[in-house]
Amino acid sequence: MNWQKLFTMQKQLDSYIETNQNVVGKDLFQEKILALFVEIGELANETRCFKFWSTKSKSEEEVILAEYVDGLHFILSLGIDSGYQYEPLATEQNSNNETEQFNQVFEACNSFKQDPTQTNYQNMFKCYLQLGQTIGFDEKSVYTAYLKKNEVNYERQDQGY
Repeated sequence: MNWQKLFTMQKQLDSYIETNQNVVGKDLFQEKILALFVEIGELANETRCFKFWSTKSKSEEEVILAEYVDGLHFILSLGIDSGYQYEPLATEQNSNNETEQFNQVFEACNSFKQDPTQTNYQNMFKCYLQLGQTIGFDEKSVYTAYLKKNEVNYERQDQGY
């Protein structure tokens, strides 16, 4: 995965949004953390992995992937704002099921919220990538979906989203 390209694209998008929304220079850490938690919740809702009480099928893979990439946008953005880059290591497979991995991601995000260090950022990013693997996404599909959603985000800004 070309993480540097995604960080560069995200930085450009963030700058565009901040200019359009007149929030240049404002500390948006809390807003972005909350947005990340919301996106992760929306992703979980689309997978329906925790809905033991329901027999309804999960959403289409394209919908789930779009939600996953929404979360990735905020993770990249938080790294940029904090001065961190993801340092790719071999992302080890885990034996967690989807629900367990979602809970691990929430815990990692909360750890970063409480103590925004490079180590906690790296762990949050790693856990999120493991979630993508657990759901069944490969790097190529995530990369392609990120590029597509990045364009959509620019269009939304231009349309007053």
